[in-house]
Amino acid sequence: MVFINFWASWCPPCRAEFPSIQKFYNQYKGNENLIFLTVNLDDETGKGKEYLLKENLSIPFLVPAGDIPKEYFGGSLPTTVVLDKSGAIRMHHAGMADYSKDSFHQQINALLNE
Repeated sequence: MVFINFWASWCPPCRAEFPSIQKFYNQYKGNENLIFLTVNLDDETGKGKEYLLKENLSIPFLVPAGDIPKEYFGGSLPTTVVLDKSGAIRMHHAGMADYSKDSFHQQINALLNE
């Protein structure tokens, strides 16, 4: 399963949700069936790296090498997508969310147990 979050350092809702993503990451990073990707969409990738360092965030950081399929990212920041084991989109959320909530973890656990 793959958790993908599209964000930018200049995006206030992205910055607001990052602590909950970090908590989620900390809780699940040892699970070999769940991969975390945060895709930085800053024009200057150094700004995204600086933000993560400044905030002591250790979430995996990626920069896209090309176009992102519209099925994953339609242009709203932040956007989060969860893919199941077969690569199908099982969750897609545009806008800020709290990924440290038990209800979200229950959804993730159910997908991991499929």
